[in-house]
Amino acid sequence: MLKIQRTANGDVVLTVSGRLGAGNVTDLSELLDAEPTGRAVVLDLKDVVLVDREIVQFLRACERDGIALRNCPPYIRQWIAGEEEQL
Repeated sequence: MLKIQRTANGDVVLTVSGRLGAGNVTDLSELLDAEPTGRAVVLDLKDVVLVDREIVQFLRACERDGIALRNCPPYIRQWIAGEEEQL
């Protein structure tokens, strides 16, 4: 099960909980695209328990586009770094 909670206090923070899979990429993209230009956006991944490769690639692209990853679990951070090394 996936849960996304939005808070805005200066920065826009999308707190993601649960499992993230390829089927969630479109939903997350739409949420991020709906945010006004010029506001800092943060994805808080503290409560994410499982991801797949498509999500890791998506998160890598988010960082490249200026979206901060907060509380990113170490295994996801390592996976992102491994994806970058393959390029």
